[in-house]
Amino acid sequence: MSIRFIEKDKVFKLDSKDISYIIAIVDEEQFVGHVYFGKKILDENVNYLLRIDEPPYVPSKNNRDRVSFYDSFPMEYSTHGIGDFRESCLQVRDSKGHTACKLQYISHEIFKGKKELKGLPATFGDENECTTLEITCLDKDLNLEVVLVYTPFENLDVITRSVRVKNCAKDSITLTKVLSTCVDFDGINYDMISLHGSWARERHISRKKISYGKQAVSSNRGESSHQDNPIIALLDNNATDESGNVYGFNFVYSGNFFTQIEGCQFDTTRVVMGINPEDFAWVLEEGQEFITPEVVMVYSNEGIGKMTRTFHDLYRNNLIRGKYKDKKRPILINNWEATYFDFNTEKLISIAKEASSLGIEMLVMDDGWFGKRNADNSSLGDWVVNEEKIQGGLKNLVDEVNKLGMEFGIWFEPEMISANSDLFREHQDWCIHIEGREPALCREQYVLDLSRQEVVDYIYESVKKVLSSANITYVKWDMNRQLTDLGSMNITPERHGELFHRYMLAVYEMMNRLTTDFPDLLLENCSGGGARFDAGMLYYCPQIWCSDDTDAHERTFIQYGTSFFYPISAVGSHVSAVPNHQTGRITSLETRGTVAMAGSFGYELDLNQLDQNEKEKVAEQVKAYKEYQELIYGGKYYRLSNPKKDDLAAWEFISEDCSKILVQGVAFRAASNVLRHRIKLLGVDATAIYRFVKGRQKEEKLSGKALMTGGILIPAIKGDDVAFEFYLEKIEEC
Repeated sequence: MSIRFIEKDKVFKLDSKDISYIIAIVDEEQFVGHVYFGKKILDENVNYLLRIDEPPYVPSKNNRDRVSFYDSFPMEYSTHGIGDFRESCLQVRDSKGHTACKLQYISHEIFKGKKELKGLPATFGDENECTTLEITCLDKDLNLEVVLVYTPFENLDVITRSVRVKNCAKDSITLTKVLSTCVDFDGINYDMISLHGSWARERHISRKKISYGKQAVSSNRGESSHQDNPIIALLDNNATDESGNVYGFNFVYSGNFFTQIEGCQFDTTRVVMGINPEDFAWVLEEGQEFITPEVVMVYSNEGIGKMTRTFHDLYRNNLIRGKYKDKKRPILINNWEATYFDFNTEKLISIAKEASSLGIEMLVMDDGWFGKRNADNSSLGDWVVNEEKIQGGLKNLVDEVNKLGMEFGIWFEPEMISANSDLFREHQDWCIHIEGREPALCREQYVLDLSRQEVVDYIYESVKKVLSSANITYVKWDMNRQLTDLGSMNITPERHGELFHRYMLAVYEMMNRLTTDFPDLLLENCSGGGARFDAGMLYYCPQIWCSDDTDAHERTFIQYGTSFFYPISAVGSHVSAVPNHQTGRITSLETRGTVAMAGSFGYELDLNQLDQNEKEKVAEQVKAYKEYQELIYGGKYYRLSNPKKDDLAAWEFISEDCSKILVQGVAFRAASNVLRHRIKLLGVDATAIYRFVKGRQKEEKLSGKALMTGGILIPAIKGDDVAFEFYLEKIEEC
């Protein structure tokens, strides 16, 4: 069993594949202290790391300096108002308005496997994959019970954490802050990695040195956001992709989040993560419980790359669910950038016919098929087919596409309502708004109040009716604006702080209903591009639209940052037209195809506008992707360059048995009188001989050791943004 309680020392030791996590119960007052997180150790008792035998000592030995103890002790779950002035995880307001909370250990339970988190996405694992520890703590004055939940995975360097808070008192208690994890680290010599950006510029890497004080990333937009992502990594100053200690934290949630690294006064570093406390307050009546979303913690002592591959393995095997968890997904063509709102049945079928002839497997009809939707200023909420566009009805269109041997997908934006819609004219109170205040429009739309069950049921049944009317096997679920003007006709004033989280729970409820009612459906998430590219969405959606920026050059940076924490199979990536609609840049069809292949592959252009040579190249790309898809989805992923520094982007997929290797990339700029770029492969079997199947002479052979130490020279570059590709297979041992 990977969790043991050493009773004589009052120590919990959690072991995963190569890591240990140690918790100790300290002093007569049963404080829960964090002892160790890092490379696996055999020792069961390393409590000397808590330094409780030196000033200010524990309260039983020095009660006059109790506050000093609170402010220096590495609390496993920090609370507000008693003297720990570092960032807290739990803050409450009792019936008298007081905010102090103090937790003490009461009991614990250890069991095989992992429980679901009610109403929330979370990783899963059976009794052979993981073990769970639940530590029950109590504030005796408030009669507030807090259960700290830990699950180490047996064969991965992963520990997940969540918290349950239960009011055992007669009076109500308001939670004004309830985060999911807290870890105190010795020292302050760390860097922090986060992912920042904006619309069409998501998840660019930010790396900076930790200093004293608080360094935070967060979202208060009602979504995980384009601007920040619910991840951070704490790492050695000199850590690289292949060396150094790295601690990764990812919040399995799609709404407001808060994560912070704090350099503290005694040269320690505190990491916290959870729901953003801004505009949050949750009332617990007697007997009621609040469950926090899960945090995934990954440790690597072999650099950022090993952390990446651990996250990828966990999410592919223990977060993504359903039919498409391990199944190849269809190569699709989406009509958005081909037609925008200007389409009809005839135009869609003409795109489908050309796509089918080139081997593409699915047509996706994007925005504009419903209500009176001819621009982005109307009809959201009116989920009824516009038969002036879709002549003969939706089923007729789907049947015609199916006759071509293609599947059919459709776009929805279920969470939104247009001011110019039949639904709004009938139910103006159904949008989130403050009574008497004019709510702000964004993209000519409002947000539905999903805290109201009648709204959730109406929208879900509308979507379900459309999906039941034809053979639809894919849904692109979009969400194109943030939440503002927080107000609900359904929530009493003292509970308005619950709106953000209730909204997110309702989104999860609808997605869960959808994947339950339509178990064969491929659900792709989208939020103005990549504003909900998070682990919470992966629980329902095995792939997520990575960004509305389809420019191949820009995508190398977006997909580079995304790869740090999220599996390549989840990255929705399409070949689009040139000049690119977002940047105006012109890149070759080969480059656009190579970049889009590093994800869930598809097209977003009018194939009828291509010449015969281009169509033949598309057919070749489709054929190649079908050959590579298993390796791209399930292989180990290595970054071979840093595109911000190296003037090229290069990446590698290698099968688990190291028998197949795919190397792809883009060289950004041509220059005269320079040496060719050299890239060194990673993770290769050093004892094997590999044959080049593509990229060099077919019979050319190199040892694994040569590939890693000598590397490969990429072709000479003529022009900017030039793609390259190598495919190798193991043929023998050295």
